[in-house]
Amino acid sequence: MTTSTKREHIINTAMELFYKDGFHATGVEKIIKHAKVSKKTLYNHFRSKDELILATLRKSDELLRNDFMRTVESLTKDPIEQLSAIFDALEEWFKDRNFYGCIFINAAAEFSDHENPGHIVCAEHKRLMFEYVRDVAKRAGAKNPTKLAEQINLLAEGAIVNAHVGGDKNAAQTAKQMALFFIEQEVS
Repeated sequence: MTTSTKREHIINTAMELFYKDGFHATGVEKIIKHAKVSKKTLYNHFRSKDELILATLRKSDELLRNDFMRTVESLTKDPIEQLSAIFDALEEWFKDRNFYGCIFINAAAEFSDHENPGHIVCAEHKRLMFEYVRDVAKRAGAKNPTKLAEQINLLAEGAIVNAHVGGDKNAAQTAKQMALFFIEQEVS
């Protein structure tokens, strides 16, 4: 395994464990065991657990954001329909047997200090997701794309929490029904 491949393997392993079990609850020893690497190898790639956490959050952002956009855009090419397809993409995610909520919401809760680097990466992810929705709203011809993106994002974030914490796998469709009202107000 090359150095970069080993680094990626450690990140991928840590990402799975952090997502499922949490950041504070997942120790370095558990990551080493699951990645099947030595402590020396892990620390050759990451100076600390905090550095590994940041690497996993950055990779999670890249993977999840791109996957989410691809899913929405594969459901429909029409920007107006993409606004509601956001919730269909969420529903697909919620029904995955490995759904443990949003890694960024979970991490932000564990790293609640707004100055914490982990919290900053989470906030950046949420900002980029907002910008994506705002871009779709602009392409859909929304009168106020920023307002519509705020409404849709708030509904999406609420649906994520409701699906994870409350176990409501229909949360995305409930949120979609509310979003349709806002979409109609802005795009008609």
